[in-house]
Amino acid sequence: MNNIDKRNRLSEDEVFTYKIMKDKKVFIYWKGKQVSILTGKASDKFLKSIDGKDHLETQLVMAKLTGNFKRGNEKDGKSAK
Repeated sequence: MNNIDKRNRLSEDEVFTYKIMKDKKVFIYWKGKQVSILTGKASDKFLKSIDGKDHLETQLVMAKLTGNFKRGNEKDGKSAK
């Protein structure tokens, strides 16, 4: 696990959190901001993958699942004409 979290960011207090809704939707938050919504098979797969894991492993699963979400707002460099 040391090679994966080299900057030791996932061991901080609740970097990623999640909330399960009645309709089995899963909302994933990063530092209190919603970054992902899982529904259907994706939410079932996520819940199975974190079942029985400790805090750090659960944080790693959510980090891998959300991917590189912070770069979603960048423009692609092409100008619209």
